[in-house]
Amino acid sequence: QVQLVESGGGLVQPGGSLRLSCAASGFSFRTYGMSWYRQAPGKERELVATISSGGSSTNYADSVKGRFTISRDVAKNMLYLHMNSLKPEDTAVYYCYAGAFGSWGQGTQVTVSS
Repeated sequence: QVQLVESGGGLVQPGGSLRLSCAASGFSFRTYGMSWYRQAPGKERELVATISSGGSSTNYADSVKGRFTISRDVAKNMLYLHMNSLKPEDTAVYYCYAGAFGSWGQGTQVTVSS
């Protein structure tokens, strides 16, 4: 059974940084591409970043390009999202997504506010 568990969210001031983590289990993590999505209050869920199975290819939403970095550690079955220069508009629940299985984590709240 595919399981994705996010952690690392919290309250941070504008300009600050956070690292989100996603622990994956129940499938061959190294074989599949992974993604991070986010959903702000009253808005649709949107794609933030994707990473290929080997980690060599990444893509980002224009709104986070240059500020966020997606990475993975296949030895630990972990997916990460490094977020720098955070803005109030980055406030959302962030989700880990295994597209090959249509599986979502429970989400972790990120709030950017002074």
